[in-house]
Formats: sequence, C-alpha cells, structure tokens
Amino acid sequence: MSLKEIRNLDYTVLLCAKFAETRAFYKDVMGFPVEDDHENWVSFRVGATLLTLRPRGQDPAGGSDGPAEEGSAAVQLAFRVPPRAFESCRTEVVDAGVPIVRDLTDLPRIQHRTLFFRDPEGNLIEIYAEY
Repeated sequence: MSLKEIRNLDYTVLLCAKFAETRAFYKDVMGFPVEDDHENWVSFRVGATLLTLRPRGQDPAGGSDGPAEEGSAAVQLAFRVPPRAFESCRTEVVDAGVPIVRDLTDLPRIQHRTLFFRDPEGNLIEIYAEY
C-alpha cells in the first residue's frame, strides 16, 4: 500500500492550551460522546472518526508542538447536519452562549447554509446543511 491509497481519516488531534475548557465545549456544547478519557487526552466519537484533544506541549513523539499563533485558528472543523436540523443546532450554540462568528449564511453557488463560531482554542467550527 502507498500513501496515495489511504482512504480514511481515523482521528484528528486538536492541540489545546485550554484543555479543560475545550474538553467541556466538545462534550457539553457540541454534545459529542466521550470515547476514551485520560488525564492528558480525550477522544470524542463523531460518526466514524474520533476528535481527540490533548494539551499543547505534550507531544507524545517527544518533539515540540510549537506555540499557537495568537488570534488565529489552527483548524476549521466542518460538521454537516440535515437541513431540518440546522435551526435547532444554531439555537443550541446560541443558548450555550457561544459567540457567532458568521451567522446563518446561504451560499447558493455551493448549495450550503452555514454558521460559523469558535471553540475555546479559537478554532473555527462550521455547521452546514446542503440544500
């Protein structure tokens, strides 16, 4: 097998300066079920993949994660929801007190309705529905 034959992304690791706060965000606001929880990392089940958090600076390979760039996102995570669920997802985000970066926007060119907000690390979170 070669690298170009890879077809699955099994998990994504977010490096966290605010580990406890970010853990609570993905558990309580996003409502993702905890798959595995340890002192220095936690994995959430998101469909067929895992979203894993670990504290920045605790590189298991022994290297350096490097500093986070203040004020900029390191990643954008996009979560597709059914069109009928879009408004209720938006309401949950607002009710949780999460500031909206860009409110409901229809993008006819790609037939998406989107909503953007940030996790405690400053990463962009997109909820979108196809129409």
